[in-house]
Amino acid sequence: MKKLLYIGNQLSQKGKTETTIETLSKSLRLEGYLVFTASEIQNKIVRLLDMLFHILRYRAQVDFVLMDTYSTQNFYYAYLCSQLCRFLKLKYIPILHGGNLPNRLKTHPKLSKQIFNNAYKNIAPSEYILSEFKKQGYHNLVYIPNSIKLKNYPFKQRIIDKPKLLWVRSFSEIYNPLLAIDVFNQLLKEDVEASLCMVGPENDGSLKKAKVYANQLDVDITFTGKLSKQAWIDVSQDYNIFINTTNYDNMPVSVIEAMALGLPIVSTNVGGMPFLIENEKEGILVKPNNVNVFVSAIKKLQTNREHVNSITNNARKKVECFDWEIVKKQWLSVLQ
Repeated sequence: MKKLLYIGNQLSQKGKTETTIETLSKSLRLEGYLVFTASEIQNKIVRLLDMLFHILRYRAQVDFVLMDTYSTQNFYYAYLCSQLCRFLKLKYIPILHGGNLPNRLKTHPKLSKQIFNNAYKNIAPSEYILSEFKKQGYHNLVYIPNSIKLKNYPFKQRIIDKPKLLWVRSFSEIYNPLLAIDVFNQLLKEDVEASLCMVGPENDGSLKKAKVYANQLDVDITFTGKLSKQAWIDVSQDYNIFINTTNYDNMPVSVIEAMALGLPIVSTNVGGMPFLIENEKEGILVKPNNVNVFVSAIKKLQTNREHVNSITNNARKKVECFDWEIVKKQWLSVLQ
């Protein structure tokens, strides 16, 4: 039996969004792997120490150390954990998350080389990250997309008589939740009968700001807070357009899920989004931080049912290759 240690932010029990460490570790266990994980500790410094402790504790037992790697402060977690793995001669595998990670390669080239050049493999969950790392001269890369269990996502064709907007993400400044509110407000100003539901937990104070901002504009928005996967899938049945307002992105699972559910996507054209969605074929991509282009795209969907049916069918077909039953073969190949 192969044994793995998975390092990442395992904080869903602390009110945060469930991340890859939780979803992928569960899936790998079902494939027969023994997977240890770290860490569930909320305090950042103590969490880092717990991650390092787990590497020391399981160094003689595990075949590989998987390591969620982000572009924010967690980049330094990956650096310290990777260097400890190097010292202990452990094979480690960074999983490259975060649409802004390519900038880290430029702003921290020495640290980046120490992490990624010495990895057993670097897993790129998007063709965007794969291409950006290749541009910077990295070669030990494997593309394995983020996966979903497709059977859990019932496809539903949408009728957009009234735009019912759904936004699903953790409330972080980089995901620009206030833009969703501005788009909704502009639709109301233009006498479009619309609604907006925003799903996700607080991350950096952005949820509080969003609620205050909605109050200031006197617009009625449904804020659900954090929902379980099944709960937001259930909620999605009452909505007909998915909006993604982020300023940076890689390959967001929430967008993949929305595509699987048959929700037409309007997203900012940033990071990995054009690698995931071909504009006007599988969704609509627009300029970031621009209210008017979002509003125009939403109105276009409202008035063209054939186009909605076309892009949602194409999107569903696109994400079929992200089903775990397909993706798992790539993971099993890397971990053999």
